[in-house]
Amino acid sequence: MNGIEVEEQAKDIVLEYELEASPEKVWRAISIPAFREKWLPKRQLADAEPVSSTPGEEIRYRMRDDEPPFLESIVAFQLRPNAVGGTRLRIIHELADARLERPPRRAANTNRFCLMRAA
Repeated sequence: MNGIEVEEQAKDIVLEYELEASPEKVWRAISIPAFREKWLPKRQLADAEPVSSTPGEEIRYRMRDDEPPFLESIVAFQLRPNAVGGTRLRIIHELADARLERPPRRAANTNRFCLMRAA
């Protein structure tokens, strides 16, 4: 070994915002389709219905790129009230396309007998 460590590229993008609006108002903006459509159009979603939802706390949507190779991802919006009456909004964008999953690595040594074929 040469002592160089290889870091695996992070799959998630995490963004945090402090908003002046109340958690209830932010929740309406991300959960009601008519309001959500203004900032997150339906055409960017793989499915307009949320993947999962915990009312007032978290909602998750499946998104799909509009250009090839049309990768899919999951975006989670998490809400928490902050100390000044506003909202802490955390957005977690996770690449979830199965085509990008690497097969598990196998050991180079299979601990099997080495058989040679006679010619």
